[in-house]
Amino acid sequence: MAIRILALLLLSLAASAQFRAAAVKVDITPTTPQWLLGYGARQSTGVHDPLFHRIVALDDGSTQFFLVSTDIALFSPAFYDEFCAELKQQTGIDRLNIWWTVTHTHSAPELGPAGLARAFLAGRYDHEPDWDYARSVKQKLIAGIQEARTKLAPARLSVGVTTSNANINRRARDENGRIALGLNPDGPVDHQVGLIRIDRPDGSPIALLANYAMHGTVLSGKNQLISGDAPGIVANYVEQKLGAPMLFLNSATGDIAPLYSVYDDFKKVRISEFNVLLGDRILKASRDLPAASTPVKLKAGERVLETPLKPGLQWPEELAAYLTPQSQVRLPVRFLRINADTALWAAPLELFCEIAMDVRAKSPVKNTFYVGYANGWLGYLPTVQAFPEGGYETTVTPFTPQAGAALAAAALQGLDK
Repeated sequence: MAIRILALLLLSLAASAQFRAAAVKVDITPTTPQWLLGYGARQSTGVHDPLFHRIVALDDGSTQFFLVSTDIALFSPAFYDEFCAELKQQTGIDRLNIWWTVTHTHSAPELGPAGLARAFLAGRYDHEPDWDYARSVKQKLIAGIQEARTKLAPARLSVGVTTSNANINRRARDENGRIALGLNPDGPVDHQVGLIRIDRPDGSPIALLANYAMHGTVLSGKNQLISGDAPGIVANYVEQKLGAPMLFLNSATGDIAPLYSVYDDFKKVRISEFNVLLGDRILKASRDLPAASTPVKLKAGERVLETPLKPGLQWPEELAAYLTPQSQVRLPVRFLRINADTALWAAPLELFCEIAMDVRAKSPVKNTFYVGYANGWLGYLPTVQAFPEGGYETTVTPFTPQAGAALAAAALQGLDK
């Protein structure tokens, strides 16, 4: 009798530790004209394609983790903190177990207060934010997370990589060595696509995560139609073929543009070409991923890097928690380990691709993926070489030239845990 009870107890423990997952897709397309974020201030005149929260819930039996990709350009870390406080109150989920990332489309509405962007582009934010839309987006995200929690079911997980040439370096250089936003086919670029596929035990898909570096700037500032730009359009394309949500997790895009960039409107750009350049690559690689891992073990963590603030920058009051009295920027770096062979690390940055590629090359973890625009936005972080070269990105950074090396060191320390 005692042996039977022990066997039943062991079976119960094994079942409770079984990896479970769920995915939810929530429409956040506004129904009223909105100020679009990215480029100069402009209001939307209609909708080209809808915007979504895409939410994945993971549960290894002891840790629940939620990963969100939203068709928005960016938001302030203070807005993320406010969201996390509400989420904690309503669900008990701790902030370390929720990553809220964005695709960085430049054809989506502003979301909440301007944050650090006001320090660089003060005249861009003379209007009030649409607080009703911001509240709606937060409420829909919390509801989506709660729904995903209720749908958790047995799952398995596969990891792999492929490549796509849908992106290009954007730091164009003229004959005098001056750097400007453009296209630079000779510049560094990260073509890797990191993939995590989550399936049910029968092999049917629950969700696909695709990690790729590409600005959401196929459309220019003249476009006034709401759109997920190439990241959102590719995600929709893959979902139609896959039959499950695809989270586009933008990577280190600080110096990376889409191969076709800043077209005035949808009539002048064949944006569906990205479905072939990137979407078909993702679909093929997803089908070819190695055998699924089971069981799955999750471990979430954070390191806060303190690095000097660029002299002369007026720090926004709403971000007081992200600056020390000694004028050190408090830069939160997040980590998610998935078993021994996979790690995601994330920061609220537009990071230059060379830094992320260097971390990946030195990482002790086989599959190391960087997720940018995570949990807010604290500006660009260029390489040390980029600062004397100049260019747009070096003017909209709160950091000093030494920050890139400091971030890489902090990331490698966190990945080594």
